[in-house]
Amino acid sequence: MVIVLGLFLVLPTLMALWVSLLNWDGQSNPFNGEAKFVGLDNYRNLLIRDGLDRTLFATSLRNNAYYVLLTVPLQTVLALALAIIVNQRMLRGRGALRTAFYFPSVTSSIAVSTIFLFLFQGSGAVNTVASWVGVRGPNWFNDPRGVLSLLLGALGIVDIDHPSGALAEHSIMGLSWFEWLSGPSVAMCTIILLAVWTTSGTFMLIFLAALQGIPRELEESAAIEGVNRLQMLRYVTLPALRPVLFLVLTLGLIGTWQVFDQVYVMGQGAPGNTTLTPAYLSYSSAFGDADFGQGSAIAFILLTLILTMTALQRFVLRERTNRPRRTR
Repeated sequence: MVIVLGLFLVLPTLMALWVSLLNWDGQSNPFNGEAKFVGLDNYRNLLIRDGLDRTLFATSLRNNAYYVLLTVPLQTVLALALAIIVNQRMLRGRGALRTAFYFPSVTSSIAVSTIFLFLFQGSGAVNTVASWVGVRGPNWFNDPRGVLSLLLGALGIVDIDHPSGALAEHSIMGLSWFEWLSGPSVAMCTIILLAVWTTSGTFMLIFLAALQGIPRELEESAAIEGVNRLQMLRYVTLPALRPVLFLVLTLGLIGTWQVFDQVYVMGQGAPGNTTLTPAYLSYSSAFGDADFGQGSAIAFILLTLILTMTALQRFVLRERTNRPRRTR
């Protein structure tokens, strides 16, 4: 096992790390001195130096941050709710419901993304149904503006076409505060909806296995004490599910930061780079622009970000024990 992990995981990772320090077009041998060594320039272009590379990377981080912040909580809550529903002993057709809820998770993500693409295109079913309730215009889905800015603009709070003030004047990594806080686009919200629908079934099974492992005596004792269902969930079920909750949140966090296939099929960054993610930007930089050094640098920045957020999540969800105070 150590040999397999070293050959197919550790060694390629170290090779990619070396490539991130080069200006390599993918044609020559990067290990015999033919590629130019540039050191940390690829990382500086993405994080420090003004330019298109940093702006695109910041845009991808913004889009993916909204994707993570919305997808992970939604899919976790939905998966837990579905698991609690199908775990009811008196529920009829539990097996059929489990199969129905889990079925989207085993369906090809490329196939599901293609179906969603047809549903949300200009002449698709979603636009047709929306027109019945007064939402006109087949190109509303192609609006690159964020849904939060659209909402504030509709309420007359901000001018989304000509933003002004501190939010428009100050910027981070080439993007103004207004662009950072404008929210995900409608296209990204569609990808979020797709992700929640296709991943909740898998996490439902994980939660269901954990729920079935909770001792019945614990629930019966709480019921005798007269607790209601909400109190049972808060004080009995959720504390027992803490390790599994950490697992689900960690898997969701890693998966959402690495989202690629849905973006590749449905948008490839369109409209207006609002569906651009770091994983897809890494792919397009390497295989589209023949800049494998920058593509590898994006991948390692993304790896560092995932490890940092996983460690932070582990710290927040750690088991807290109350130690008794010493008395003299």
